[in-house]
Amino acid sequence: MSELLNRRLALLGKREHLSLLEHCLHGIERECLRVTHEGRLAQTPHPEALGAALTHAQITTDYSESLLEFITPALPNPADTLSNLDKIHRFAYSKLGSEYLWSPSMPCPLPAEEDIPIAYYGTSNIGQLKYVYRKGLALRYGKTMQCIAGIHYNFSLPEHLWPLLKEAEGFVGTDRDYQSNAYIALIRNFRRNSWLLMYLFGASPALDAGFLRGRSHQLDVLDADTLYLPYATSLRMSDLGYQSNAQAGLTPCYNDLASYTDSLREAVATPYAPYVEVGTHKDGEWVQLNTNILQIENEYYSNIRPKRVTYTGERPIQALMARGIQYIEVRCLDINPFLPMGIDLQESRFLDAFLLYCALNDSPLFADNECGNATSNFLSVVKEGRRPGLQLQRKGQAVDMKEWATELLEKIAPLAALLDESHGITEHSQALDAQLAKVNDPSLTPSAQVLAAMAERKESFAQFSLHQSEVHAEYFRKEPLPAAEQAHFEELARTSLAQQAELEQNEVGDFDVFVGSYQASILAISN
Repeated sequence: MSELLNRRLALLGKREHLSLLEHCLHGIERECLRVTHEGRLAQTPHPEALGAALTHAQITTDYSESLLEFITPALPNPADTLSNLDKIHRFAYSKLGSEYLWSPSMPCPLPAEEDIPIAYYGTSNIGQLKYVYRKGLALRYGKTMQCIAGIHYNFSLPEHLWPLLKEAEGFVGTDRDYQSNAYIALIRNFRRNSWLLMYLFGASPALDAGFLRGRSHQLDVLDADTLYLPYATSLRMSDLGYQSNAQAGLTPCYNDLASYTDSLREAVATPYAPYVEVGTHKDGEWVQLNTNILQIENEYYSNIRPKRVTYTGERPIQALMARGIQYIEVRCLDINPFLPMGIDLQESRFLDAFLLYCALNDSPLFADNECGNATSNFLSVVKEGRRPGLQLQRKGQAVDMKEWATELLEKIAPLAALLDESHGITEHSQALDAQLAKVNDPSLTPSAQVLAAMAERKESFAQFSLHQSEVHAEYFRKEPLPAAEQAHFEELARTSLAQQAELEQNEVGDFDVFVGSYQASILAISN
């Protein structure tokens, strides 16, 4: 254990500081496709009874009109966060009729590209901006890839923690700078160690054969409709999932916040020849917001993002530059198809301990090749994490993955114990023990369990996934929300529809001008 980690643990373990860790915040975003009772992509519009996707704070759509996204508030107790997510699911199921929420991350059998509906947000300028941005994503990466779903885990450490550490460590600079530096240090450690999460929680070792649209691949054939890799943990996070030639050269440096925001700012302002060739309009219609490497900063596909809550009309990058990092968003988690919400409290408790370890441990700047090694370790684990004897790279040396995983979990154990002590529970340590069991026995991992269930039931990926979706639908439908909770969500839906209507009625100004000023807003800011 590093000297720095020891000092920080001792400081936070003092009686007067111990309660601080009760004030970490946890938010979850869960994406899931709406599918028919036959397990095909729903072609229906976003159900009006769920509210307006543009203005509803908790129920929206992601890329496709059929890709729902459920968003919880950020709460101190992850059990409350999950309870909130559970309520959203129960409300959604009360409005879905005969449709289901697709249980895994990899999509159901998809229709032809042109028949995948893009999410529509109405006629307001901001609604149109969101729609054109998605048209741009279709043009740049195809629609199929955008139908992959995941769990995003938002996490922040208590605001009062940073001044305490800053003072103890004699940091020269503002509280804001210390906090941003600390979150960037967390991200570096996350990059070093996130392969472990893919082994423990990866749950997409197989996919529907039609997903690849005839592209060449190195996958094995499981049956006529299913492709897989025998030792894979998360094909979603492999190069078969989110990929982009344009973004290949874009590797934001995580040395400090300024260099990170600079690289993104440059990407949203730098033309990319193949996109320039297409242009922004075709037959008088918008096809993409601009012809740059990124249309907007959120187009950058990363496993983790530094975040700050934005003000109305403010871009994410502007918020970061103005007020520093407030929380991080972990974006690499698969949906576990055996869990009704795709995530449970045990996973959440472990993530908290893992992220606290990344936050408090020493985090030197990336040395030569270290960034590349982090990427290749991650890719090795997503494709063959359960392969016996798998070797990863650490500081230029080959190391046995299981050995390294065991070491990491041992180092995280004091963080789990500290969280337990601050909350007066033992759940974090129990969650860690459950992960150690997976390292010792790969058959306990979700990815192994998916393949075992498919083999046992003699099901294709699509059959297995539909079966799980039906099980979860029954779980939510058999116990509807209490009347007061249902009424609360009904009201949220009505309010969101009224807000969208108001936006559209009061819209001032031309859309082309609106896009122009949006584009200019990124060019006008500087460090």
